[in-house]
Amino acid sequence: MSFPASPASTASASAASSASSAASAHPLAPYGWDDAWAAEFAPHAERGLVPGRVVRVDRGQCDVVTADGPVRVDTEFVTPNDPLRVICTGDWAVVDAGGDPRYALAYLPRRTAFVRSTSSKRSEGQILAANVDFAIIAVSLAVELDLGRIERFLALAWESGAQPLVVLTKADLVPDATGLGYLVQDVETAAPGVQVLPVSSTDGAGLDVLGAIVSGGTSVLLGQSGAGKSTLANALLGQDVMAVRAAREVDGKGRHTTTTRNLLVLPGGGVLIDTPGLRGVGLFDAGSGVGQVFSEIEELAQGCRFQDCAHVAEPGCAVLAALDSGVLPERRLESYRKLLRENQRIVAKTDARARAELRKEWKRRGAEGRAAMDAKRGGRTRR
Repeated sequence: MSFPASPASTASASAASSASSAASAHPLAPYGWDDAWAAEFAPHAERGLVPGRVVRVDRGQCDVVTADGPVRVDTEFVTPNDPLRVICTGDWAVVDAGGDPRYALAYLPRRTAFVRSTSSKRSEGQILAANVDFAIIAVSLAVELDLGRIERFLALAWESGAQPLVVLTKADLVPDATGLGYLVQDVETAAPGVQVLPVSSTDGAGLDVLGAIVSGGTSVLLGQSGAGKSTLANALLGQDVMAVRAAREVDGKGRHTTTTRNLLVLPGGGVLIDTPGLRGVGLFDAGSGVGQVFSEIEELAQGCRFQDCAHVAEPGCAVLAALDSGVLPERRLESYRKLLRENQRIVAKTDARARAELRKEWKRRGAEGRAAMDAKRGGRTRR
């Protein structure tokens, strides 16, 4: 038997619906503004400050889009000594209401953050993008697949809290459908639980599927120079916004056409952060991400005789048994060992407890943000 809703519950539902409608009608909604961000910003709004999303950071200043339009602000107050806490593209900034110059005084706590280790020997992390829902790893089919590099990107993507997606660009260069299918299968083996999508910016293949995926939030585009990221970004944007250079024929590598991280609104919904080509992709405290990339090895390890089995020569090792039987490819195990060793070295050189707490907070907020996004879509969950 059903009962009519009480006046209080009806009023509550109406208020919630109004609040959601208000958020969707907000000028910053196309940039990802939602009810959760509005609630987070409320204490700053009471002080007369305004929110804005960082679309680019460059030499001590950043471009921020606010409800009144884009502004250039100084980052003096949001560039601490800790490189993991420096304001970056994708952050929601707290901006003063006026003045010359204007300042970013703080930024809202991040839901997710894509971090790699710097190329220096100081074992520091570098944030490439913040508050990202999808991490798109662009891999060119114009050159031989480097599955180990894909696994490295995926480890960082999973660790960030975003949903990874591998996009195989320049699919038109592999006209044979059977051959293309084998390449997709090879990548799927290296990317369990991740969608692998071949696309072509030349003939448009796969772009409709990719556009539908990225319309659901904020995406960051990652990959080496020459992977076709800028061309792919232009295809999604429907116009030539990002400069493009041809890759070298000898090795398929490109030059750094994109030199800064730029946040762009997509015509079909969602926003895209394009990044410079990454020659070095060092892990940074990405233990859980490595475990997720090699989930089949982690699952096999549950059957080892010893809990601390190193999967080298121990008796009763389920991982080695799978290797001997051919169930587990040797390349996968070697890649797993390599990434684990690298990550352990990085963790040993950093304040692991502080980093773990920071990442725990990001992941908690990321879960809250995804729940809010699902609710906004009408209860549909992400894959």
